[in-house]
Amino acid sequence: MHPSRTALIVLASATLVSVLHAQYGLTERLFVSAGRIEMQLGAGSYTIRPASDTHIRVIIGDGSPRARVALTANATRATVAVTETPSTNFQATIEVPKTSDLIVRLSGGNLVLSGITGNKDIDSVAGNAEISIGDPGEYASMEATVKAGDLNVGAFTGAKTEDSFGLLHRASWSGKGKYTLKANLGAGNLVLRK
Repeated sequence: MHPSRTALIVLASATLVSVLHAQYGLTERLFVSAGRIEMQLGAGSYTIRPASDTHIRVIIGDGSPRARVALTANATRATVAVTETPSTNFQATIEVPKTSDLIVRLSGGNLVLSGITGNKDIDSVAGNAEISIGDPGEYASMEATVKAGDLNVGAFTGAKTEDSFGLLHRASWSGKGKYTLKANLGAGNLVLRK
């Protein structure tokens, strides 16, 4: 075989492996503690939890061969995008440094977030979200809204709550900490727990 054809085949094979790595199983990048991570997540069920080190890891569950992950990290900012998720049974786990500021945009599905210290800005079109906040004393403010569904902010004792004819539920709270929590859910159930 001609040497240039061999080089082309090797290059094509390396490119294929790189694309598969972004589609299946595990995608990870080294990142700093206390950085800001923005996530754009396609529909599915996600668990966001602390990593045992300073990496961001996205672990795609079995049965989702078409799902794609794009992960970038530089200095103190990172982005995670999960796209082309299947319409049913998609599951992923995202690990981030224990202290991280999170901005999460979920197009629909379920979210469980726990063990992360930092600012949180969560927005989901529909589904259920359960956010474990840790110590409420670490927060300066909390704002939560559910347009249609249930809102439980029991972790923030004394939070001000209001609803409009049983549909739009809002809650707010102020404290002496340094972090902020904003959570907005279009339809579904939102729970803020310790």
